[in-house]
Amino acid sequence: MKNLHIIWGTGQVSVVLKDTPTSRKIIEALPIESEAKLWGSELYFSTGVDSELEEDARDVVEPGTVCFWVEGNSIAIPWGPTPISKNGECRLAEKVNIIGHVDSNPNILSNILEGSPIIVEAI
Repeated sequence: MKNLHIIWGTGQVSVVLKDTPTSRKIIEALPIESEAKLWGSELYFSTGVDSELEEDARDVVEPGTVCFWVEGNSIAIPWGPTPISKNGECRLAEKVNIIGHVDSNPNILSNILEGSPIIVEAI
């Protein structure tokens, strides 16, 4: 399984992927160019990839978990609370597929500005 490199104007982060049906679809679609959207302390961006909800899908994850939002065809990476979080958790709007994790401190994502160009490549 390849890993990902997510690049934006002021930074970048590497992602260690799990071997899942969704992560394989992401790899097949690379490179991906998109635009950053923020929802509280969550980055998400469209991928153009279609997938179905997987068995281990959930809506509360650890900071830096790389998720795939099926309904939005988007990668979502929370690094802190979202508007619907309780007690500081990372709660997403819906259940998501877990496709990997950021391999460094996920707080680096707080440097991304809404609308920033995003590039996703394999490493």
